[in-house]
Amino acid sequence: MPFRDIYGQGRQIGVLQSAMRRGRVPHAYLFYGIPGIGKAITARGLAQALNCREDNADFCGGCPSCLKAGRGTHPDIVVIEPEGVFIKIDRIRDLQNQIQFRPFEGRKRVFILEDADRMNDAAANALLKTLEEPNPSNILILITSRIHALPQTIVSRCQKVRFQPLRPEIIVSFLTGTKAMDAQSARAVAASAGGSIGRALEICTEALLNFKQEIAGILAAAGSTSVSILSLPDSFGKDRESTLQRLDIFREWCRDMLVYRELCDAGRLMHRDISGATEQYAEKMTGPDILDNIRTIRDARSAIEQNANRQVVLESMAFRLKAFGRG
Repeated sequence: MPFRDIYGQGRQIGVLQSAMRRGRVPHAYLFYGIPGIGKAITARGLAQALNCREDNADFCGGCPSCLKAGRGTHPDIVVIEPEGVFIKIDRIRDLQNQIQFRPFEGRKRVFILEDADRMNDAAANALLKTLEEPNPSNILILITSRIHALPQTIVSRCQKVRFQPLRPEIIVSFLTGTKAMDAQSARAVAASAGGSIGRALEICTEALLNFKQEIAGILAAAGSTSVSILSLPDSFGKDRESTLQRLDIFREWCRDMLVYRELCDAGRLMHRDISGATEQYAEKMTGPDILDNIRTIRDARSAIEQNANRQVVLESMAFRLKAFGRG
């Protein structure tokens, strides 16, 4: 995707293009910001532009280098992703071996580390040595949604580019322009997306739309029987990523309850498709109870992110939730 087609990150892309035009591209970038706002696609675009044979500040998309990059077969564009939970030291050692040599056919060899904060300690220490001894023919692009989880020694050796959450009207434009979504639906999705196109696309999936209705039903039933709450963990998916995604939505829904309780303004809600349930709980729950629930969900997410037993964490969370009809 050419830089001009990336939504909402014009200033960040301008910084990158200025560096390319001046021939002052640093040896390491750190792209950071919330998930789903264009960090990875911009990193791939930068790698492609640096090796394009026709342009010096974007990429043409039609030269042999661009065609290979588009197919994911360019020998000088290397993407490193976590294997399971971590990026392991073997991948960084492989990077170190490759970085000793000049590019195979392009101007620059570019290494893109996605979810760079998920390097284990050994991998992070090995990468630090590479950053301390840069090779001018090679560029590293680290991508993270959790800059605080990266060692400061690594952060300080990269040029940081912060990617901003997108304004709702930009997400609406994306959904109506590329997904043929009607404007009303697009506005509802954008309100729930938290500034992220990636999140907007996830929310549009039937599974997540059904999840919100399902969890609202379970919590409503919990008012008449405590047994119903036992089924809550089953609603959060069968794998780590889907569970984290659903916990984010659940926490946002509780945030909606607090917003409505304090402001009585449905226009400020993120998840307007379940606004009826939101208003119901906002009216009968206290502010401190809602805040406690937000903290409970946040703690559960953090534990699962750190590889705690998913089922045990979710069951504990369910029994700690306050005032969803259970007192």
